Amino acid sequence: MVGERRGRIRAADIATVRERSKIDEIVGEHLQLKRAGGGSLKGLCPFHDEKSPSFQVTPTRNLFHCLAGETGVLTENGTVPIRELAGKTIRVLNGSGGWVEAPFSAYGVQRLMRVTLTRNGRTKELHATDEHRWFVPSGALRQHRREKLTRDLRPGDRLSHSFPMSRVLNPATRPSPFGIGRGVVYGDGTRAGAGSIAVLYGEKDLELARYFDGCRSWTEERGTRYYGMPAYFKDERPALDEDASYLLGWLAGYFAADGCVAEDGDAILNSARQEDLEYVRVLCTRLGIGTFGVAKQTRMGIDGVMSDVFNVRFMTKGLPVSFFLLAHHRERHLARTKAHERENWVVQSVEWSDRVEEVYCAEVPGTHAFTLEDNILTGNCFGCGEGGDVISFVQKIDHLSFSEAVELLAGRAGVQLQYEDDGGRPTGAPNRAAAGQRARLVAANTAAADFYAAQLMTPDAAIARTFLAERGFDKQVALDFGCGFAPAGWDTLTKHLRQAGFSQEELELAGLSKQSSRGSYIDRFHRRLLWPIRDITGDVIGFGARKLADDDPGPKYLNTPETPLYKKSTVLYGVDRAKRDIARRHQAVVVEGYTDVMACHIAGVTTAVASCGTAFGAEHINVLRRLLMDQDEFRGEVVYCFDGDAAGQAAAMKTFAEDQRFVGQTFVTVEQEGRDPCELRQAHGDAAVRDLVARRVPLIAFVLKTTLAGYDLDTVEGRVQALEKAAPMVAGIKDHALRPAYARQLAGMLGNTDEAEVLAKVRAITGEDQPTRAPKRQKAPSRSADDAAFFIEREAVKAALQSPELAGPVFDAVPEAAWTHPDYAAIAAAVAAAGGAAAATVTGMAWLDLVRAHCDRESAQALLTALAVEPMMAPGEEVDSGYVQAVVARLQEMAAVRRVAAVKGKLQRMNPVESPDEYTRTFGQLVALEQEARSLRERAMGGLGR
Repeated sequence: MVGERRGRIRAADIATVRERSKIDEIVGEHLQLKRAGGGSLKGLCPFHDEKSPSFQVTPTRNLFHCLAGETGVLTENGTVPIRELAGKTIRVLNGSGGWVEAPFSAYGVQRLMRVTLTRNGRTKELHATDEHRWFVPSGALRQHRREKLTRDLRPGDRLSHSFPMSRVLNPATRPSPFGIGRGVVYGDGTRAGAGSIAVLYGEKDLELARYFDGCRSWTEERGTRYYGMPAYFKDERPALDEDASYLLGWLAGYFAADGCVAEDGDAILNSARQEDLEYVRVLCTRLGIGTFGVAKQTRMGIDGVMSDVFNVRFMTKGLPVSFFLLAHHRERHLARTKAHERENWVVQSVEWSDRVEEVYCAEVPGTHAFTLEDNILTGNCFGCGEGGDVISFVQKIDHLSFSEAVELLAGRAGVQLQYEDDGGRPTGAPNRAAAGQRARLVAANTAAADFYAAQLMTPDAAIARTFLAERGFDKQVALDFGCGFAPAGWDTLTKHLRQAGFSQEELELAGLSKQSSRGSYIDRFHRRLLWPIRDITGDVIGFGARKLADDDPGPKYLNTPETPLYKKSTVLYGVDRAKRDIARRHQAVVVEGYTDVMACHIAGVTTAVASCGTAFGAEHINVLRRLLMDQDEFRGEVVYCFDGDAAGQAAAMKTFAEDQRFVGQTFVTVEQEGRDPCELRQAHGDAAVRDLVARRVPLIAFVLKTTLAGYDLDTVEGRVQALEKAAPMVAGIKDHALRPAYARQLAGMLGNTDEAEVLAKVRAITGEDQPTRAPKRQKAPSRSADDAAFFIEREAVKAALQSPELAGPVFDAVPEAAWTHPDYAAIAAAVAAAGGAAAATVTGMAWLDLVRAHCDRESAQALLTALAVEPMMAPGEEVDSGYVQAVVARLQEMAAVRRVAAVKGKLQRMNPVESPDEYTRTFGQLVALEQEARSLRERAMGGLGR
């Protein structure tokens, strides 16, 4: 707070402040202004990253403004109109071919110019403001980029492009055989019953058959059909977050099925469905493979009907040879005659349009550029539309309320403000003492910061300089952050500030001095490394001090005590440096210490802040809400960065309780080796710190994963206990629309838990399914005979009791985990204890009595006689070994499906980046289980009439 609230400020005083505050002088403190003609000044917009100045100031009118534009943007999930990205932070492709986070916003109505472009016979139009920035290749080899504004573009200009860095040209990335098989089925397959088959003819049959080893096949004159693939091979495209080898394999298989390589080397994929090729373009973007746009042709089919056919052409330089599975495709690719593929769009014309509409802006760190549809590289800012007067400028630049901005400007201009109540009546004489006291305390802290910074360069401060150097901070960094050193003398600072004109009362009130046990006044800090702590306006309000000497009896960290300036519950270290980027990027990163903030900012994570001397709490959240503009219509993002040890996980769990205070999304990122950002930067460099933040996960997802890690999810008891613990967390999610999605995710993480069960549990906790009146108490539901598992298990035990000679080894091989009904499980165990069905030497009542003698479950004993005489449900008149084997295969297949669900849940809980070997082994286990389930399903098919 700049001043203490004493009613509203008189309108006449506000007018005086506005009149005496020169906007060119105020703005000039934040950016360099140059004359732009007509009495205006121009500079780089302080609210948006840009290279071409678009921020204009008109001193005579005391106003400022900047310009705008709009079009579609290339994201990791495909091309999205920029208007749909407004208010979101999205990963976009920058000018270096890397994916970076960038916030998007809408900024008012502007007039647009029309830019007409051509490439490879295609024409497209873009609309942008006249001062929007573009890039054109320059230099003898066109290896450089030169900026041009829209109005300066000329016919013939080639616009620069940007493509993602390749993930497939590394020889270690080979197409996954499993992915290839799935891709072939998607292109050249068909559904068959509950599964799918591959249909291969001619050359394809000869060269692609090896990807279907182990599958049942049927060869006919034209080719071969391969059976036994899951239905999703034909029905679904793979998820984009699969690993690169798997996605490359799927794409290669699909291309082998439906693609062709022209004589000149062009690689073209064809499809009757445009949505398939749009997905392929998104997939290629993920893999770093360039594509040209989807083209449409209308052709006459063999039935004489005209229909649309679509194709997409690949940029062949981004395709590895291993991508081409068919010999003639490889031969044409290697012998391609096209020397160059035109990647640049060429300007055909630029003219004013009649469009005047809402415009949008992306703010991209680093390269200050991002990529549009069809890989066109464009300038960082499509527009800002900022406007206002000197007061609103100070509000925006320093993130102050209107009253705070007026008070700050009044102090600069020497205007004494008067306050009044809602009726216009004065609220009393202004509190000059309070206003003067704050100014004096800020001045004392500022003088102390200068003193400590000078002391850091003295010989006595070598231990402090060493501390910083060991953590990767050099002299310039220490100066930038204002680091200082408190000397060993008892009253060195106190004497220095007294000589500078500050009273002892002021020094004590500021927390810089304290009274010793002898009654004299001494410095608060001795032999410590210090960080000046600033409020949001940049005023020094206190210090954080780190112990350096082993013989220092004090705590490791010591902070300024509570003062009129320093309130630890609201103070965030680094907020003065981070505030603008937090507001621009709509993201705040919360770390745990001073050196972590320093490391983050140096590494490029310029939205990092930390609490000082206390845990991050509710009032800190309110500070960030203000910076993030965290309202229902706009959702900012807070990323908590914790150590990977138990304490860090505990901190994340504690933070979840405060998560409900944000409307915006809350994320967490944890360094798995236990390093904080400072240590991570020392070990692996700046990029590792940026990557740590980029790997953030939703806080609720992290909390669920951490919670489930404490239970044995391989057991029914563990899953039930985990659900009881985790369901209230999902029920507590503030965004009601997210609850069903996280309930489904929780079901997947639990493995064998039904989604409907989890959803019902969550809704019961939230009261969404509560009836208007209390229902009658009901008994717990029993297993129904219509339940597939109930039916199959009952048939299996009937077979073992009535026809042990038919059930034989197949029944005895059923694992204990396959049984879900406790009575049937007890009977199966009794059969095993009696020697097993295969070894039964007696039948009829003698066999039944032998099994009963080994059955220790009373309810199961009661079932034995009924099951021994109940007819089996075989489709024919007689029960044969085929039916019994089909029943047992179906029982084992259902158990395998449950194991598949459990392994899928385990995969969901794993991070492939942090545990690549374990993830690969588990993925291989999943593939093997799915193949086992499929094989069992085929054995069961045909033998069951139900």
